[in-house]
Amino acid sequence: MHYQGSIIRPPSEADAIILQVAVGCPHNRCTFCGAYREPEQRFQIKDEEFVERDLDFAARHCRRLTTVFLADGDALIIPQQRLLALCRRIREQLPWVRRISLYANCRTLLKRSPEELAALKAAGLGRIYMGLESGCDQVLRDISKGASAAEMVAAGRRAREAGIFLSVTCLLGIGGATRSQEHAKATAAVLSEMQPNQIAVLTLMLLDNTELGQAAKEGRFQLPSQSGLLHELRTMLDGLAEFRCQFHANHASNYFSLEGRLPKDRERFLAQIGCALAGTARLKPEWLRGL
Repeated sequence: MHYQGSIIRPPSEADAIILQVAVGCPHNRCTFCGAYREPEQRFQIKDEEFVERDLDFAARHCRRLTTVFLADGDALIIPQQRLLALCRRIREQLPWVRRISLYANCRTLLKRSPEELAALKAAGLGRIYMGLESGCDQVLRDISKGASAAEMVAAGRRAREAGIFLSVTCLLGIGGATRSQEHAKATAAVLSEMQPNQIAVLTLMLLDNTELGQAAKEGRFQLPSQSGLLHELRTMLDGLAEFRCQFHANHASNYFSLEGRLPKDRERFLAQIGCALAGTARLKPEWLRGL
């Protein structure tokens, strides 16, 4: 397979065929993200000849893998007809594949009409991963996310209305110590309006090659304490409306793991967080955390 730069994929795509159709991220301005900062990862849509070769390789060697993830940071930016044709080629050349997935930016999603998204769904696009990070407008501005909370809701709803499984990522700690609870409450409110199929909660890890990492070094940004992060998670869970979704807070960046379904497992989650706050549940040591 032909890969350029670092390949980033969601944890749930660990067993997918990773088909790199673009390099980097077209937005690439989020102050917390260091994934695509190297010069060789300047955003570009890959030449079709590389994608075709990778499809041929997958057809010969990846017959036990039943999902395809289209990398990198925002594959939905590929023009509609080209992306449609790609999804159809995947179904033709890899007929055993049951789902195609990709990352999508909020603004990119909003540029697709409901009819275009429905066409992609019919062609095999079954799952979209979208980074919300926070439902707080001030935090979204601070991290240069490039979209408002209202736009995030509209984008998420558009994917859901097209029948596409929507997984939304939130970041504990992204509001800093000063906006910790504001961030948690606003994020719960946005998720309640959006009602994604899956919520994935990660914890912010400060990276030296990011603006936020440098701000922390200079004392202009302070992460909440472990206790503060747990309180954020509890506030977020407390504030969610009663809708059905998968809930995962089991990423390597988190201090402890939660995994289940809402609203069924809400009380169990809150009890586990209570144990962590009381010091009776073991938290992950720093050296075991990662991205």
